[in-house]
This record gives sequence, C-alpha cells and structure tokens, in this order.
Amino acid sequence: MIVQLMYLVAAVCFILALKGLSSPKYARYGNFIGAFGMLVAVVTAYLHGVVHNGLWILIAVALGVVVGIPAARSVKMTAIPQMVALFNGVGGAAAALVALAEFFAVPDSSVMFRLATVLTVLIGSVSFSGSVVTFLKLQELMTTRPVLLPAGQQLAIAAGVSSVALCALTMAVPNGFLLWLLAAVGLALGVLFVLPVGGADVPIAISLLNAFTGLAVAASGYVLANTLLIVAGTLVGASGTILTRLMAQAMGRSLANILFGAFKATAVAVHGEEQRSVKSGTVEDVAILLGYANNVVVVPGYGLAVAQAQHAVRELVTQLEHRGVSVSYGIHPVAGRMPGHMNVLLAEADVPYEQLKELDDVNPGITSVDVAVVVGANDVVNPGARDEPTSPIYGMPIFDVDRAKSVVFMKRSMRPGFAGVDNELLYNPKTTLLFGDAKDSLTKLLAAVKQL
Repeated sequence: MIVQLMYLVAAVCFILALKGLSSPKYARYGNFIGAFGMLVAVVTAYLHGVVHNGLWILIAVALGVVVGIPAARSVKMTAIPQMVALFNGVGGAAAALVALAEFFAVPDSSVMFRLATVLTVLIGSVSFSGSVVTFLKLQELMTTRPVLLPAGQQLAIAAGVSSVALCALTMAVPNGFLLWLLAAVGLALGVLFVLPVGGADVPIAISLLNAFTGLAVAASGYVLANTLLIVAGTLVGASGTILTRLMAQAMGRSLANILFGAFKATAVAVHGEEQRSVKSGTVEDVAILLGYANNVVVVPGYGLAVAQAQHAVRELVTQLEHRGVSVSYGIHPVAGRMPGHMNVLLAEADVPYEQLKELDDVNPGITSVDVAVVVGANDVVNPGARDEPTSPIYGMPIFDVDRAKSVVFMKRSMRPGFAGVDNELLYNPKTTLLFGDAKDSLTKLLAAVKQL
C-alpha cells in the first residue's frame, strides 16, 4: 500500500512537471518537481526490491550519477538537442532490455504479457537506433541531409513487415532467439526510418522517437506490473505525440511528408555565390540603420546559440530601447535544433518574456518594421519556403522579413542553413549582410550605437 501511494505521489509530480514546462515562467519549477518525482520513484523502487535486487539498483543509480552529472555540466547549450536524443535513445534501449530480461524470467507467460513484451522490444529498439542516428546528424558526425540508400524505401518496408511477422510469431511460439531477432530488426528499422530525414526535420524525428520511447516504457510497465511506468510512459508518449504534431504544423507539412518526403524529393538548383551579387555592410552602416529606426525585430537562430551571443544581443536591444527604438524578438517554433531553443537562450540573458513574439504576432505588421535583424537564422526566414514549390522546405511558415523596409542578415559565411537550401533573402536588394561571429558583430554594433 505504501509503495503504491509513493508511486502515486511520483505520478502527480510528473503531471505537474509537464504543466510547469508548458509555460516559460514556470518551466524551471516544473523541472524541479519532475526531478523530485523521479527521486521518489527511484527510492521507492529500491526499498520495494531491496531483498532481491537492491544492489543492482544502487549500482545503476551510481552509474547514472557518474555519467549524468558530468554530461549535464559539460554539454553546451547548442548541444542540448543531441543530448536529448541520446538520453531518449537510452530510455528506449533500457525498456527493450528490461522486456528481454522479463521474457526469460517468466517462462509461462500470458498472451497479454507476450504482446507487451514484443511491443516493448520492437519500439524500444527502433527508438534507440533512430535516436543514435539523429544524434549523429545533429552533431554533424554524418551529413545532415537526407540519406537515400539504394532501394532504401523497399528495405524499410521489408524491415517493417518482418518486425510485424516476428511479433506475431514470437507471441504464438515464445522463443528467445525470435525475440533477439526482433530486437535486431527493430534496430535496423530505426536506422532506415531516420536516415531519409534531413535538415530542419531532424528535431521532429527526435520528438517522434521520444513518443516511441514513452510507449515502450508504458508497455514495459505492463510487463513489470508497475503502474508508475505505465503512467510515466503514457505521459511521455502523449506529450511527445502532441509536440510532434505541433512541430509538423509549424513546418507547414504533414508528418508523412516530413518522414518520407525525401523519397519523392527532386533536386533543387542551388545558386553559386560567385554568380550573384550581395550587399555587405560595415558595423558603422548597420549601427546607423538601427540607431535611427523606430521599429526593429530581431530574429535569432542557431548561429546565435553557437556564438553564445544571447547576452550581446540583449545588451544591444537595451541600448536601442534607450534611444527610443521599439524592439521585439521573433521566435520561430523550430528555430535552432529543438523547440524552445531560442526561448531558453534568451531567458538565460534575462530577456523579458513579453518581448518574445511568435509568427502570428510579427508577420501581420512586418511591413511597418524599419529593420529586421536576422542573427544566425536561415531556414526560418527563407522566402523559398513561401514562394518556391520545388524547395524542400516549401510550405514551412516563415518570418516574412523580406517584406520589412530593410533587413540586416548577420552570418559567418554564405553557406546555406541546416536544411541545406540556398536563401534568396541573401540576394534581396533590401538585405545588408554583416559577416562575422554573431557575438563579435553584436558587441561591435553595441559600441557603434553608443557612439551615435
């Protein structure tokens, strides 16, 4: 009775954590509540199983502390999405291994037990291998573009059909070899599932795999007869599914198109920078443009995160406000490498939440904006997503900064964004390019504005 009560407390903490994470104002508290709930769950599991496996629990906790704390402290904000992908994959692998262990520990199992086991092994394996591939893509250890293997679509279909057949066969004839074979096919399916996903779509794949892991954990809860795992897994699965849907809407495309569109994609011509002229400016030019503007919108992206320029941009905005300039930040739902990436960075620099504006808040009045400042963003301001039907990102809602009176585009180079698509905004006559590291450029801009 005490165990179930403690599990109930942990489950309530998880629900409150999700509620807190839905608002930037309470996200920090939500994290603390969720961590406390996990502590309650781990302590309860230890006390409940101390007679048989308490030592293994302590070893697992010790390993988690040894790996987790240094990882959390050493990972930069720009690498958080990669860490999320890895942690998500580990969760899927853990669920699959637990199900495998229980399968061998319970020789005379029911049909429902076998069903939960095969689903846990399959979904957990897919989540693990798929998450590893998303990590490799985000870390740029492999190409971020879609990878199309010869007959890749046929291989993925064959792996999917084989996994379903192995699930049915293992349920009918419980056999350890078949279950291990199912895990291997699941690993292959996860790789084949994620390889065709590229560019800006990778965060959506992570969100979907996170939902998969939740389902695997919920199924493993049935295998272990653990109510808390069922509740926690269901929460993760449901929230991951909702987030995936919202991100797909933010991209302006269906989930099927995001995951499988690469198989039907056509080549897109990329203009060589040496064949087209662009207008670059100096820090002094941009400082005058900003210092004497009435209305400015800053659109941050991954380049700002890489340069750790959130404090520099906030200081520049503060200085502009002292001059009477109205400034806001345009935050795209998929800017950076994961949802909320820009919000977290700017919150770290104490940017007021009221200044963070979404697409629907910025675009209706964009024509009255004197200067749109793009700091390290690319795909989320690419007019091709709006105007070019053959573009891989066509249909993704963007900030219509090309319709502002003028644009300042801060970039390191002329390289395309994460989606690998050339950006027509770079060649727009309204656009002034300011090349260099975002933090360095913003710092120089601040000094120049102060001199006006």
